[in-house]
Amino acid sequence: MQEKADIIRIQGSDTMRPLTENLSREFMRLNSGVSIYVIGGGTTEGIESLIKGEAEICTASRLLKPSEQKLLSDYYQSVGMYFLVAKDGLSIYTNLNNSVSNISLDQLKKIYTCEITNWKQLGGNDAKINAIIRTPNSGTHYYFKEHVMKGDEFCDDIVVKSSIDDIIGLIAKDKNAIGFGGLGYSGNVKHLKINNVYPSNENVLNDSYPISRYLHFFTTKSPSGNVRKFIDWVMSTKGQEIIRKSGYIPLFDKSY
Repeated sequence: MQEKADIIRIQGSDTMRPLTENLSREFMRLNSGVSIYVIGGGTTEGIESLIKGEAEICTASRLLKPSEQKLLSDYYQSVGMYFLVAKDGLSIYTNLNNSVSNISLDQLKKIYTCEITNWKQLGGNDAKINAIIRTPNSGTHYYFKEHVMKGDEFCDDIVVKSSIDDIIGLIAKDKNAIGFGGLGYSGNVKHLKINNVYPSNENVLNDSYPISRYLHFFTTKSPSGNVRKFIDWVMSTKGQEIIRKSGYIPLFDKSY
């Protein structure tokens, strides 16, 4: 029977789930006595699990909200620790058959406030835009609301999906759909240029792509034991190489 110290529970960001699974799989291969369990569900659920002691690490595509920091402080007399583990671009997905390849940040916002409702307004076909968003418990939803919507509300005529996989699956079938998620997700979709800048690894690293972010690990306190060992390994050259191979952007890779 495994000791509790040999089990690491990780929950949070759906954007980071494939990456965290790849990192965990390789770490377990190198450390046969450790078992790591990875769950998605969104950044908010990950933070709640961390606070309740149901996870040792929360994966998050955003920083903690003040209310979440207060909960951590109330439970653990600490606002916790956070670790930057990778960088990611917030990519805008459309169907492969959509003729539009570039939009501005302002146009993107107007799509989600329903001021722009037809692809013809963007130089595309005369067809209604079917916009999709993640649920509010998603860190990606929160980031988009803050950095693209600038605090404005999404209009009512928006489809809500619980995961990036659901969004990509719908867009792949609907030539008039648009959605957003991490650059690390490829799928059978097209990634739009924003302000004439393509969401490439190089453009995210040099900050020319306008909507990029860091991806984080959160813990309730300074980690120790296998949790510390895992985080240190993720930050190492070998861990960062797994991040690159997973389609995400390592913090220290200058080869792009």
